[in-house]
Amino acid sequence: MLRNEKEAVIAEMAQLLTDTENLFVSDYRGLTVADLKELRGKLRESGASFKVVKNTLGGIAAGRAGREAVKDMLSGPTAVTFCGDDLVGAAKALADFAKTHPQLEVRGGLLESSFIDPAGVKALAGLPPRDVLIARLVGAMAAPMTGLVTVLQGTVSGFVRALNQVAQQRAAADEA
Repeated sequence: MLRNEKEAVIAEMAQLLTDTENLFVSDYRGLTVADLKELRGKLRESGASFKVVKNTLGGIAAGRAGREAVKDMLSGPTAVTFCGDDLVGAAKALADFAKTHPQLEVRGGLLESSFIDPAGVKALAGLPPRDVLIARLVGAMAAPMTGLVTVLQGTVSGFVRALNQVAQQRAAADEA
């Protein structure tokens, strides 16, 4: 690889490291090209990308991007998963793929600027998807309002029934 090609790779990697807050680092040793293509497809569904990285170039890029914690995870065959908006979806895709392809070993990752170990990645994969979490939050916020509306509706309908009975009694008394 020529020096200008290396510089281009470093610049691209540094830009990705700067732009992406969350990432996971994996060892892909033993996976075939077809396996990697399948993994990339699954990660793309969650808005993530999977990039094989040369350790030396990745270390230089991490230094330029101010992501020193990534350097410690760069050894052996290394691939970095750059997460999009759905961090949990990317973690779930990696964990599900690792179940059927034990050659994929997640070394850890970065959540914003904090290191996360492989157990933390598995814990993230166990969370419900982002859409489900948002729906649960909205449901929890709407529940008290729904209860208030139900109580008020019950009070109003009870008041209307009482008025209706009074009107019926007066109508019966007027007939008699």
